Amino acid sequence: MAELTAVLASTHHPFYYKATTSPADQRPPYAADWQRKVEAYRETLTAAEPDILVMVGADHFHQLWLDNYPQFLIGKQESYDATFYNEEREFGIPKYTLAGDIELSRYMHEELLGKDFDFSVSHELKIDHSIICPIITVRPEADLPIVPIYTNIFVPPLPSPRRFYQVGRAIREIIDSFPSEKKVAAIGTGHLSLELGGPRQFGEHGPDPLFDADAIEWLSTGNVDAILDNVTHASMAGAGNATHGFMDLLLMMGIAGPGVHADYVDHLDLFHTREMYMTWYPNKTPGQLDAAARAAETSEASTGPIYASDPAWDQFRVSQEQA
Repeated sequence: MAELTAVLASTHHPFYYKATTSPADQRPPYAADWQRKVEAYRETLTAAEPDILVMVGADHFHQLWLDNYPQFLIGKQESYDATFYNEEREFGIPKYTLAGDIELSRYMHEELLGKDFDFSVSHELKIDHSIICPIITVRPEADLPIVPIYTNIFVPPLPSPRRFYQVGRAIREIIDSFPSEKKVAAIGTGHLSLELGGPRQFGEHGPDPLFDADAIEWLSTGNVDAILDNVTHASMAGAGNATHGFMDLLLMMGIAGPGVHADYVDHLDLFHTREMYMTWYPNKTPGQLDAAARAAETSEASTGPIYASDPAWDQFRVSQEQA
């Protein structure tokens, strides 16, 4: 059977490539710290030695639109083109051609249907930045075949948080049963609190730092019950109009498993949003844990959960109380 060697859940920020590859005098002041953290995080995937990447993201109205936006979709192609023109123009993201893994795509699609998850399928899928951003950050060689999975985090009515978690659990079972000797890593990206086009888009911090604190604790401790008890479509909208991308991070926690503590947790405040980088190792080999420890030392990250009670969040609690 295949071996799931790593599960990665992170935010995806389309400006990372441009911010860290521009001439030094044109980079934002936080670019060096951001790059340091991302390159450290990259080592947590490298240590997993994957042969295939199962990648979870969402189409940002590039190929899917209001008239035909499936709740869940899987790609089944020999190769996938990226990037869309506006992502090249606005973010400087280069074009890519990513190899696909038809065998795993076909197996996963059939098994998902067998588990009563009615996935759409595409043979003409073009990849946008929700998948290209983690390629850039954790596998810039773009040398591994992918199985892309798109979720609906944009077009109401949305699937429930519980359904996202259930999809994650099903994907884990399917990877574990895939008849292959290959190593698989699952990588998914979404958002913490995020405002796009609204009055809180460019605040001093992300729109809801206390949601971010809770979200990082829930994810890094595998506390699915707390998420399902506290996170609704309405509460996510209250944290920021684009916060529903958190459900893709919940899906990745579903792949990792309930109650499973993350082996690497990092985050970075980028003034208008908070970036987050998290890795679970299902089999926790010494080499993987050593790599996570070295990466954490470089990035000032944690090799275990980060809790909302951490004093680092106190300034945001005070701000909320004063407001």
